[in-house]
Amino acid sequence: MAFAFDRDAVLAQVYREVEGRFLSVGRADLAHGWDHIERVYRLAVAIAQREGADQFVVGMAALLHDLGRVATESERDGKMSAAQEQRHHADLSHDLAAEVLAAHGVPTAEREAILHAVLAHSFSRGIEPRTLEARVVRDADRLDGLGAIGIMRWAITGTLRAAAETRPYDPADPFAEQHAPDDRRYLLDHFYTKLLRMGETMGTATGQALAQERLAFMRRYLEEFRRELRLEGLPG
Repeated sequence: MAFAFDRDAVLAQVYREVEGRFLSVGRADLAHGWDHIERVYRLAVAIAQREGADQFVVGMAALLHDLGRVATESERDGKMSAAQEQRHHADLSHDLAAEVLAAHGVPTAEREAILHAVLAHSFSRGIEPRTLEARVVRDADRLDGLGAIGIMRWAITGTLRAAAETRPYDPADPFAEQHAPDDRRYLLDHFYTKLLRMGETMGTATGQALAQERLAFMRRYLEEFRRELRLEGLPG
């Protein structure tokens, strides 16, 4: 006797499973931990509702999109081969997501749509989303890098990736008005190499609207940064 595939039950099970995987990692990536996954999940589902996307595909892809980061953190004790360590986290996420989807018996059509969205979410991977669901997931993930939350994540990631020569900003040109932005050398330059350009990459109308709102906040932050550097607002 064939049983109907229960989307809601599987989504709830995978939610708990992914949460458990992230929370069990000892050395968590603060910018890509469970809190990031949960925010992207909630935002992606909300965008899907407004855009008419398949909420099961979107929800599952949002939960699984960074699963490769858990593998990278939890298996660095010698279990990972050199080839595995060099793989992009989106590719690792794709493979781990495929295992999860197979274990839960997700039908082929939905499985393929979810896995495409997982691969297409990455900025650096450069895969263009070919479905509405993939665009929704990518928008949600990128939106989490903008606004107040995005500034917090920028500071965390910049600190973690900083090299010995990295500086917070160029003292002579803090806002990259005279030099080519270089976020490997100056943390603040990351606004100009990536963050302020993110609004141009949104694939849904809802994502575009939210991006503009969050980018406006980031520009206000930069203006306040400028004011403080200039010692403006001192009492007369």
